[in-house]
Amino acid sequence: MKKILSILLGVILIGLSACDDELYQAPIDNQNADSFYQNEEQFEQAINGMYNSLLTFSTHQFFLSEIRSDNVFAPGTGVRLWNPINNFANTLETNDYIEDCWNDYFRGIYLANSILDKISESIISDNTTYNRMVGEARFVRGFLYFQLIKTFGKVPLMDHVINPSEALVLDRADIADVYELVVSDLQFAASNLADSYSVPGKVTSWAAKAMLAKVYLTQSGPDYGIDGPGLGLNKYSDALSLLNDIINNGPYSWVNDYASIFAYNNENNPDIIFDLQAIDTGSTSESGVGTILPTLMYLESWARLNLSFAGGVPNDGSGCDPSADLLASFEDGDLRDDFSILMSYVDENNNPVDNPQFVKFLDVNYAPATRFNWPVNFPIIRYTDVLMMKAEALIQTSGSQTDIDGIVNQVRSRAGLGEISNVNLDMLLAERRKEFMAEGLRWDDLVRTGKVIDVMNAWIAQEDDGDNVSPVIANYIIYPIPYSQMEVKQDLYEQNPGY
Repeated sequence: MKKILSILLGVILIGLSACDDELYQAPIDNQNADSFYQNEEQFEQAINGMYNSLLTFSTHQFFLSEIRSDNVFAPGTGVRLWNPINNFANTLETNDYIEDCWNDYFRGIYLANSILDKISESIISDNTTYNRMVGEARFVRGFLYFQLIKTFGKVPLMDHVINPSEALVLDRADIADVYELVVSDLQFAASNLADSYSVPGKVTSWAAKAMLAKVYLTQSGPDYGIDGPGLGLNKYSDALSLLNDIINNGPYSWVNDYASIFAYNNENNPDIIFDLQAIDTGSTSESGVGTILPTLMYLESWARLNLSFAGGVPNDGSGCDPSADLLASFEDGDLRDDFSILMSYVDENNNPVDNPQFVKFLDVNYAPATRFNWPVNFPIIRYTDVLMMKAEALIQTSGSQTDIDGIVNQVRSRAGLGEISNVNLDMLLAERRKEFMAEGLRWDDLVRTGKVIDVMNAWIAQEDDGDNVSPVIANYIIYPIPYSQMEVKQDLYEQNPGY
């Protein structure tokens, strides 16, 4: 909470846009909140800054979801911060990645609340514009609280900007209460945002509906006996209604070429419902509005030969390698395999290196000025995800097997694979694993469907010859509250069990 308190004590407004060049604005320095929120232009600038706060989401997805799952085997020697995450260590409360995630998400919530507290119809007189701005802020707040539930379970609930004295007595709220705000925020966004905007990167009503459908699926998952994201509710029909609306009435469509979905020169294609817009400013500094995500995946020795700047994962046995089990899961001819994973390369000394690495978001033809500012967008919700969530909801409600098989075979056909039949939940998860690898969805998929403990422990027994990875128990489905938050005030929070 120290960083939350520091945010509360000093108003932070960042006007760097995460959307598009047309929205790019310089930072606002030393602005007082009361004097700043005076007109529509200033609210627009604040909203752009709010979007910019989401840029770290992709790194949190990689470190806390992808590396946590059976897609990555990274036990290492414990010297890298991702090693204990992969190893299910019970000492993670001091891990910087976990603290950064907590602080970044609450900072985004603070920015959204700042807008919601200050906006009024007396300042924004046009009703459509007013509802759009409120809808954008409420989407971001609801989205970030959803991520916090999945990551930490119970968290402090702030539906407005609070002062430091309030923060020091604000306990973690029950999961159901946090979900109530999440659902309310996303429902408002779905009802008040437009179907599309001229500038890419703004959240739409369709994105809100897609995120709300994922919330309903997650709420319907098992609770595992912990204060985690699953509540054991039966909201599959609610999710299915939203997903059918997007499929039947939304502006999205099937993209036939898998690689083109992620192409730097094909951004905002019909598969993208909502993504994080990243641009390379050309700056040689470490800051910007690009993403570091590709740098977290490629190997250092590969980078020395192929890029003009330093960076990458060290080749020291502690890297973020695709797991052997993931590699073995690909059928011959699966186009997603070769596009997303580079199996080997020749280093700068002309030595062959047989070490697989994720290259899904990498294109050296668009290399930025520094390793921090790759100009590649990161998808949060894709049309393919909506289709496959529909298949999941149909499976959970004993829906049409023909429709389930049709969705999965459409995905397989694009990957160059033949048809399968009688698709069940395990088969669907196997296809989702390959379709969305490196996008940070695998861990949530396993948790949501009740498979995480069995799948992960079977994978550990197969993959981990060195006994580095601890058995997965229900308590490890969520992360610990960061130690920095626990020490702000004694007994304010109770640590999650198992840590």
